[in-house]
Amino acid sequence: MRTYKCDTPQAAARLVALCLLADSHVSTDELKALDEAGLAEKFGLAPGEFQTVMQGLCEDLTLSAHMDWGQLCAPNSELMQQLVAELKNTRMRRDVMHLCKIAAQADNHVSEGESAVLAAYARAWQMPAGWDVICRKCAEATTSAAS
Repeated sequence: MRTYKCDTPQAAARLVALCLLADSHVSTDELKALDEAGLAEKFGLAPGEFQTVMQGLCEDLTLSAHMDWGQLCAPNSELMQQLVAELKNTRMRRDVMHLCKIAAQADNHVSEGESAVLAAYARAWQMPAGWDVICRKCAEATTSAAS
């Protein structure tokens, strides 16, 4: 897995990309929602740079084929610790959580994988109580609305 310097736009963008990939499907709704939420502007990314970061993450995950999502999202996994440790800035962490939540909700379905990634970030960064519950509530609301 490639590394980024601490608190760089690429490190933050990769964490958002990881959440997008957590359900094994990146929808155009998710990408549009991130664009509308100003992902590039929030992190100071050049046009198209988020897609480059996502492609790099996909390549790295392909090379780490022995990893499964359960291992990756485990709060104490080496890989998760490496990725979340690249972001120490509190504002950037909040932006990552907010953008991940926007993306996860964009397709009107919050998957278990997306919830697990957000919960892992929240635990690793010792976020205030409630961050790990947000996606569960969204998922419940989405399931109720679909019924």
